[in-house]
Amino acid sequence: MNIAIADITVWVLLALSVVLILTSIKMVPQGYNWTVERFGRYTRSLTPGLNMIVPFVDSVGHKVNMMEQVLDVPPQEIISADNAMVTTDAVCFYQVLDAARASYEVSSLDRAMQNLVMTNIRAVLGSMELDEMLSNRDAINGQLLTKVDEATDPWGVKVTRVEIRDIAPPADLVEAMGNQMKAEREKRAAILAAEGEREAAIAVAEGEKQAQILRAEGEKEAAFREAEARERAAKAEAVATQMVSQAVEQGNAQALNYFIAQKYTEALQQVAGAENSKVIMMPLEASDLIGSLAGVKELLGAAKQKD
Repeated sequence: MNIAIADITVWVLLALSVVLILTSIKMVPQGYNWTVERFGRYTRSLTPGLNMIVPFVDSVGHKVNMMEQVLDVPPQEIISADNAMVTTDAVCFYQVLDAARASYEVSSLDRAMQNLVMTNIRAVLGSMELDEMLSNRDAINGQLLTKVDEATDPWGVKVTRVEIRDIAPPADLVEAMGNQMKAEREKRAAILAAEGEREAAIAVAEGEKQAQILRAEGEKEAAFREAEARERAAKAEAVATQMVSQAVEQGNAQALNYFIAQKYTEALQQVAGAENSKVIMMPLEASDLIGSLAGVKELLGAAKQKD
């Protein structure tokens, strides 16, 4: 009888020992930290791996995910600084750095993070006008990250990113913005067309100016050459007249015949070259012109003999 009682006691003690060992061993998975509470008070945190606690005295309080997590922020309506109603939603990435503070400094961390992000989105976007809101997405994300990360620091949480996913104005406002963009594009197109026409007109005017300058220079050069030719002809005429006068003074009638024949021939050329001259009547004696030409021939012969 005593032996049976002893055997039962041994088995009971053995079973209690196994239970104590099993309840004292805690296997924490990778990426998690567990908080340990002794009589309801936090004492320490268990890291990934095999850990030991005091059975029936210590207990696991919270199992905290230490990996980076994604918080989906639901859509909400926001009124901008210029009284435009927009609907926006966002996504927040955060990571718990201190399991104890994340467990005991805030109740329901996910809900607190969600409300905090939504509040800061309303504060940041509500201080901007619609155009600024739509064009400065990176600046908005930076401001939200700074504000939310600063607010969650006492909770042992590090906010890595806050991204605005969509900013949706009302349909009538989108239509008005489309009309405005269309008007701006048409305005730019009209300005470019006007600038093109102005440049073309300037180019044409410059071309006409250069053409007029070149034409004037050509006319100037032609007039100069013509005047120079007339001057040379006048000088030659004066020299010829002087020579004829000298020859007449010396009693040489052939020089006078040469001068008369030259003028006579030039007058006949001018009459024959007139456009309205069809029939030319010349009541002249051929012997006079022939005599004049003979005098010219004799004058040239005399000049050659002197040379």
